[in-house]
This record gives sequence, C-alpha cells and structure tokens, in this order.
Amino acid sequence: MTQAAGVIDAAEILNSIGEAAYEWRLDTDALSWSSNTAAVLGIADMAEIASGKAFALCTDATGGQARVDVIQQQGAIDTGNGVAYQAQYAFKRGDEKIWIEDTGRWFAGPDGRPQRAHGIVRAITERHQRESKLLQLANFDLLTGELNRVRLVEVLGATLDETVKFRGSCGFLLVAIDHLARLNESYGFETTEEVIAQVAKRIRARLRGKDHLGRFTGNKFGVVLTSCTPDELTVAAERLLAGVRDETITTLAGPVAVTVTIGGVTAPRHARTVPEILSRAQDALHAARAKRHGSFVAYRPNVERDALRRESVRATDEIVAALNERRIGLAFEPVVDAGSRTPAFYECLMRVSRSDGTVCHANEIVPVAERLGLVRMLDYRVLEMVVAELAAAPALTASVNVSPASTVDPDWWAGLGALLRASSGVAERLIVEITETAAIQDVDDTRGFVSRVKDLGCRIAIDDFGAGNTSFRNLRKLGVDIVKIDGAFVQNIIKSGDDRAFVHTMIDLSHRLGLKAVAEWVQDEEAAKLLTGLNCDYLQGALIGLASGERPWLAGQNLAVNA
Repeated sequence: MTQAAGVIDAAEILNSIGEAAYEWRLDTDALSWSSNTAAVLGIADMAEIASGKAFALCTDATGGQARVDVIQQQGAIDTGNGVAYQAQYAFKRGDEKIWIEDTGRWFAGPDGRPQRAHGIVRAITERHQRESKLLQLANFDLLTGELNRVRLVEVLGATLDETVKFRGSCGFLLVAIDHLARLNESYGFETTEEVIAQVAKRIRARLRGKDHLGRFTGNKFGVVLTSCTPDELTVAAERLLAGVRDETITTLAGPVAVTVTIGGVTAPRHARTVPEILSRAQDALHAARAKRHGSFVAYRPNVERDALRRESVRATDEIVAALNERRIGLAFEPVVDAGSRTPAFYECLMRVSRSDGTVCHANEIVPVAERLGLVRMLDYRVLEMVVAELAAAPALTASVNVSPASTVDPDWWAGLGALLRASSGVAERLIVEITETAAIQDVDDTRGFVSRVKDLGCRIAIDDFGAGNTSFRNLRKLGVDIVKIDGAFVQNIIKSGDDRAFVHTMIDLSHRLGLKAVAEWVQDEEAAKLLTGLNCDYLQGALIGLASGERPWLAGQNLAVNA
C-alpha cells in the first residue's frame, strides 16, 4: 500500500480506533496491509501475512467463518459496485488467539469471479466472548451445561424432520427425578441443585454420541434418541434408570439416594409432530409414576383417552364460544317461606344455549368446565348477570354460587369488588353460595373467603349441606348465614327415619347457631308439611315450582341466584 500523506493519515486514524486496512488480490493472492496492522494484530513480521494463503494459516474459523469462504460461497454477482461481505474468525498470535471482525467488499474480474477485495479488520475478542456467553445462556442450561428447553425442542424438531425424510425412527425420553421436593426439604436447595447436576452427568455418560440431552423443566430432562427403534427406546431407558439408581450421589451434605422415572415415545410411529411427542411423553411419564416411581413406560395409543381429549377440545370450544356469543342465561326456581308458602326468593340456575339451539343445564356443563379450567370464566359471567339483575330491581335479594377455583382466584375477587363498587346498594342484597365439599377442603382458607365476602357487605350460604359431613363446630367457625340442606336427605324424608332424624338435627342446630335453613328437593305436600313441622325456614323443589326463564320478581318478589 502506498505511503502517500493521505494514506498515512488514514492509517493513523485507523490505528487510533484499533482497525487495520488491507487490499487482497485474489488473482495473485498478494495481500497488502496498512502500516498500523502490526500494532493492531500484535505481530512482529508482516511477511507472515503477506499473502492470502499465509494469512489463512494464521487464522482459525472454528466457531466463525473465514474471509475466503464468505467471498467464495456468497453466490452474489458484482454489478460494478462490488459486493459487501463480513466474516469473523480467530487470529492466532503464538499460543494466543484474538477474534477478528473482517468487513470489506470484493470486486469481480472480467470472468465475473472475485478478483480483488479490500476491507478493514479489527479485534473483537471481548465482544466475541460476550456474544459467546449470551449464546451459551440462550442455548444451554446454566446449572447442568446441557441444552435448555427451547434449544432441546429445536433439536427434537430437526431430528424428527430428518427421521421423516429418511423414513427412519427416533425416540424421546422424558426423565423425571423422583421426589425432588422431598430432597429439597430434607437436604436444602444447594444439595438439590447438586443432585440435578449429577443426574445430568450420569444421563450424559450413558448416551450415544449422536443423541442429545437437555433440561426440560426443573426436575425433568429430555433425551432425543436419533435412529432409535421401539426396542432400543426401552433399552436406553433401562440403562438410564440403572445409571442413576445403582449408586448414591455424593454431595456436600453426604450421599443421597436418587431414582428417576421415565416416559418415552417413538416417532413418527406414535407421534408425528413435536407437540405430539412432548404431550405423549408426558402421558407415558404419568403412567410410569402411577405404576411405580423408578420405572419406565413407553407410550401406547389409548382409544378412550384420545376420545376424552377430543371431547375436551370440543367442549372447550363450545364453552368459549358460548361466553363470547353471550349464550349464557339464567333460569329461576322459586324458594318459598315454609309457613306461608309465599315466594321468599328465587334460585337462579345457569343455562347454556348450544349453537344448535338446544339448552345445556348447569349440571351438564359445570363439571366439564371445572375439569378444563374454564369454570372461573363461567362464574364471572354469571356474577355479572346477577349483579345486573340486582341493579335493575332494588327490591331483590340474590345469591350466586361460586366454584372452589373462583374462591381462590384474585381476578374473581377483583371482578366482584369492581362490580359491587359500580352498583351501589347491591352488596347487601347479594348472597354468595359455596358448596359444603368446597368448604371442608380447607376450613381456614374458606374462613378467609367468607370474611372477605362479608367485608364487601354480602352474605354467605353453604349449598348441598350434609353431603360433606361438615361438623357444626366448623360451620360456626366459618361464620356463614344460610344452610341449604342437601336434597339427597330431603327427598326420602317420609320413608326414611334416618334421613328424617338427620334433617331435623340440621335444622335444629342451624337455628341454634342463628342460621336460616333451606330444604332442597321437596317433592310432595306430605314432605312439605313435615318440614314445616320441623321449623324449616324455606322450601325448594318440584312441589314449589321448576326453574323457568321468567322473572317473577318483576311483580315485587325477591330473588336468589345460583350458578
């Protein structure tokens, strides 16, 4: 490169920012450098890099790409202004390596092929280390050094594609460390992390070189087995079970005995997509745990389970569509004063209109919604409707039944508070119903729920009382206002002396606690007279009237609502 004043000044500028310029004649392989190159690259003899070939001998493109490869593999065409390129590679300086970023432009000769190139190189070792660390964090689990979940799923997808392309078979194992929470409680968090790391090493040591290991979740590892038949899947799983189980793991807290449980699936035989592989490996793992911790189960098709899942998908779509399309409605069932038989309030039952025009009752939809995790959405929609009815009719008193899931849902609480604040005078006329079975799951949690409801100004009722055999001590502890006696004890009250005694006792003790009692499922006049004689406060059932879509409270009657 000439030493004209302007070029020398340019070299000084390049030197000040740690860059060196070059010109490379690809036709002769001559490589010329700016005068500051020795300082930038830290070399003593510029003759060592005077040609493209000589320079290539001083570089290592592992983890990057060499300049010549970038130029030759670009496939671009020079239209007269040259073609830009950029490469990163390591420059060897004795036993040391510095990472170089090489940015330039090549120009074609008469034959259209690269003839000359010029560019700038600069040291980016610190930046490369930062990028490598970020890449490591993006692809690998920090604790075990194995693939993280995102990268593991990517590898699984690539393996599946390759398997399908060549009509082969691959496998996926989901390996779960057993009783990790117990280990954490017994030995502490640090020891648990040691166990996870050591289990990863034991699994890695028993895999073939072509297989892949990653941390799937906190206590689970995923193993991608390339070129794996169903029989080989079982062999691999048994090998991993033994590898973890046969020797205790040495930790700072002492030796720890550990086992793993494994679920596996063969693809594409039993799963044709990555989501199917992951889902069915989970199914197999659940089956293995149900069988025995420390065992292996391979996925096998299950007609009933698959049918249930298809039904769950259909039901989910139906419920969500009903919510979005406002096809949730209410039907009102009268509850009367036992003595006068005049309407005291109405229980409102949820109805869902299907897309085909048929109507679905609450007892058909709620269990499905609870299983699918959608019941809270239904609860809130019914709550909105009840509050709207209360706001429109100031003389009404209404109750709304909420599921156990809603009682611990912060969003439901926020919604309840917002609705009550927006509708003045509604809270004192709203009764919140919870089932007895929900109440006795955790009495202290339920007591907190009751307290929060009462703080908002509402009252509490326990529905289906007697089904869960709640003690009256707990009933008093909960602080509810109304007890609705389970109709299973009421419907045979005439014929069954045991049911009659039980109902009598519940009514009597409810009154002793200052609570009102409602008898459900009253079928005939004989039962109604008997309940009246037992001093039951309210009656409800077929004798009194079935639920309908009419709104009798428009005539001035009261209302209770139950979703």
